[in-house]
Amino acid sequence: MKHIYTSVDIGSDTIKIVVCELFNNKLNLLAASSVKSKGIKKGLITDVYEASESVKAGLAELEEMLGIKITKVIASVPGYNTEYTMIKGQISLSEETEGEAEGITGHEIVKVLQSAMGEKTIPNKEMVTTIPIDFTVDDKTGIKDPKGMSGQTLSTRAIMISTAKKNIYSVVSLLENLGLDVVDISLNSIGDIYSLKTREIDQKVGAIVNVGHETTTVSLYNKGIIVKSSIIGMGGKNIENDIAYIYKLKPADARMIKEKFALAHKSYASKGDTYEIEDKTGEIVRINQFEVSEIVMSRIEEILVLARKEINILTKREVDYILISGGTSSMNNFSLIAEEVLGKVAKVGNIRIIGVRNNKYSSSLGNIVYFIQKLRLKGQNYSMVSKSDMEELSSTKKSLINISNESMLGKVFGYFFSE
Repeated sequence: MKHIYTSVDIGSDTIKIVVCELFNNKLNLLAASSVKSKGIKKGLITDVYEASESVKAGLAELEEMLGIKITKVIASVPGYNTEYTMIKGQISLSEETEGEAEGITGHEIVKVLQSAMGEKTIPNKEMVTTIPIDFTVDDKTGIKDPKGMSGQTLSTRAIMISTAKKNIYSVVSLLENLGLDVVDISLNSIGDIYSLKTREIDQKVGAIVNVGHETTTVSLYNKGIIVKSSIIGMGGKNIENDIAYIYKLKPADARMIKEKFALAHKSYASKGDTYEIEDKTGEIVRINQFEVSEIVMSRIEEILVLARKEINILTKREVDYILISGGTSSMNNFSLIAEEVLGKVAKVGNIRIIGVRNNKYSSSLGNIVYFIQKLRLKGQNYSMVSKSDMEELSSTKKSLINISNESMLGKVFGYFFSE
C-alpha cells in the first residue's frame, strides 16, 4: 500500500513544500517546490494576503507536477518562545492487553501519553507535540516501542513541546483559509533532526544550527530528541545586506553574488577571479572573489560565534556533534568556516535523499519522517491522498524526474524505516 504525505514550511525567504511517497518501507521524494515568500518576517506572518498568495504559488507548482490537488498537509509552526517540559505518565493495562495474543497496542500508547500530558497547561501557550523518550512495562525499562508486550502497567517519559498560541493559530488559519486540512503541526527543529540524524547521533548529545534567511535557530538534542532551542535574529539576509551595502548593489544582485560567486571561506577564493555587475547607480563594478568572500566569511563567523554562545547557554556539557543546516549552509566551503569557529565536532548536515541537494528542505522533509514515526508508534495507517488521486498520480509519476531539478524519485531515509 502506498501512502502520500505533504509538508509545508513557511519561511521568511521561501515557502518550501515537499510531497513524499512511502512504499515498501522506503520513502520516495515525489516533488519539491520552493517559491519566494512574501508577508513573512523572521518566520512570523505579517501580511496574511501576501503569505497566502505565496503558499498558493507553491501549491500550484506542485499540483502541476503531480497532476493531483493537495488537500492535506503537515505544517511547521514558528519556534519563538517554545518550552520543553519533561512529563511522565502511567496506566494500568487491561486483562485483554495482558494476554499473549495481541499485547500492548497503539491504543494503550496513546492513553499513556495522554495520562502524561494530564491537565498540564502553560499560560498563552499551546501544545505542538509530545515526543516519547522511552516506555516501561512493569520492571522492563528503556523500551522505545512497547507494542506487543504484556504486563500490568505501562508508563512513559516524554518531552511536551509548547509554543505561543499565535505561532500555531496564524499558520493553521492561513492554510485552512486556502482549503487545506492541517493534519499535524511540528517545529523545524524537530524536522531537522529527523532528516539529518544517524544511528550514532541517536546515542549522543548535540546541536543543530539552522541558518535561515532572517534568523538562525539553535537546537539541543539528547539521544535524538529535542530538549531546548533558541533563536538568533541574524541569518543569510545579513550576508546579502553586507554585500549590497559595500558594493552598492540591488538586493537581488547581492543575493546572486552570495549564492553564485562568493565562498563561505576565503581560503579557496581566487584573488584573480572577478565578476562585473551594474550597481544601483548604473555604474559597472568589478567584484573580486577573494574580497567578497572575506565579507561573507566575516558575517558567517559572527553568526556561528553567536550560535556557539547559545549552545553553551543551552547546556553546560560538551556536545558530541554540531550539524549546520538551512539554505545558507549550502554555500561552497561552509564546512571550513563551521569547523574553524565551532571545532571538529561541527559539520554541514547532509540530507540523505536523492533529488534534494539543498539543506533548506531539511525541516520539511524531516517533519514527514517524524509524522510517519508517530503513526507507526501508535499503530495507525494514514495517507493524505485519496485512492482516485493515487491512481492519477501513478499515471504521471514516471515523468516527474524530468520536470524539475528539485523533483526526483529516490530511495531515502532507509535507516528510519528499516524493519
